[in-house]
Amino acid sequence: MKHYCMVKSLMFKCFSLRSIIFLVFLTMLLVLLPLMLPPLPPPPSILMFLPVLIMSFLILLAFSSSQIPHIALHSST
Repeated sequence: MKHYCMVKSLMFKCFSLRSIIFLVFLTMLLVLLPLMLPPLPPPPSILMFLPVLIMSFLILLAFSSSQIPHIALHSST
């Protein structure tokens, strides 16, 4: 019970009541709208590669070497 109270107080410390209500409303929309709206046609096949291209670019950035030289953060004086 003590852990539950700590988590609850932490939630209200980090988020305002307005933001909690907004997040609950957004969650309800994400749950209910797909049930009410008609199904959409599939996207064009070229758009299916967009997430793959973005992920490939991010992996390339993660493993590429930096062009910035190593700079000492502390002075020796």
